[in-house]
Amino acid sequence: MVRPVKINDKVVFGGNKPLVLIAGPCVIESPSGTLKIAEAIKKITSKLKIPFVFKASFDKANRTSINSFRGPGLYEGLKVLSQIKTKLGVPILSDVHDVTQAQMAGEILDIIQIPAFLCRQTDLIIAAAKTGKTVNVKKGQFMAPWDINGIVKKMQEAGNHNLLLTERGVSFGYNNLVSDFRSLPIMRASGYPVVFDATHSVQKPGGLGTSSGGESQYIPLLARCAVAAGVDAIFLETHPNPSKALSDGPNNLPLKNLEKLLKELIAIDRITDKNA
Repeated sequence: MVRPVKINDKVVFGGNKPLVLIAGPCVIESPSGTLKIAEAIKKITSKLKIPFVFKASFDKANRTSINSFRGPGLYEGLKVLSQIKTKLGVPILSDVHDVTQAQMAGEILDIIQIPAFLCRQTDLIIAAAKTGKTVNVKKGQFMAPWDINGIVKKMQEAGNHNLLLTERGVSFGYNNLVSDFRSLPIMRASGYPVVFDATHSVQKPGGLGTSSGGESQYIPLLARCAVAAGVDAIFLETHPNPSKALSDGPNNLPLKNLEKLLKELIAIDRITDKNA
């Protein structure tokens, strides 16, 4: 049995609980635009009664180009996320890239995320763990699913068992990722809830030369497969107009398609035996 990780009375990961949605834009593009996206997702998830965590990055430190948009930064970004959390009453997730960000982020965020490229950074994981908040660690594209046991041990040694593990595809040649769904039960065997990132799994890292590409048409397929495999949560980056998004547009789900996909995922989740 996967130990449940409780964020609040409405959002519980694992423990054979209903599927949780983590969703939002890749990066905070503007305070008003980010709030509008959060409001739209909240309206859909409230209608469908699906537990929801809002996600947006205050800084995208891992960009292909030095000229790429990174976001408003730690201070302004956390201010925006705090306002959304207060206004909409939803838990908030964002990522940290440096140990100096962990404590301040932990004062606002409900879930601190460790980016895939940084998942082996011991000091960063420990700093996030010591905030006492739930930590979502994205498995690196370069790691086998059983390698997450090292991450689990670091969290446990730091005294924090509020851990989520995210699969986001593995490198498959140059500028390409592939999803191996065997990784989901292997990772869940650690005893912690597993999240499937359906949008970064269709990314083409650096595939456009100065930016990353993606094949967003496969997002629904991969999401359905992951839920059928018994995943505890789905991670989706979504935007009203992905072609205009300032980060990861090619692998974002159009916001207009979110409700239809969630209906499909909920139906699959209801017949899935997560203890299998």
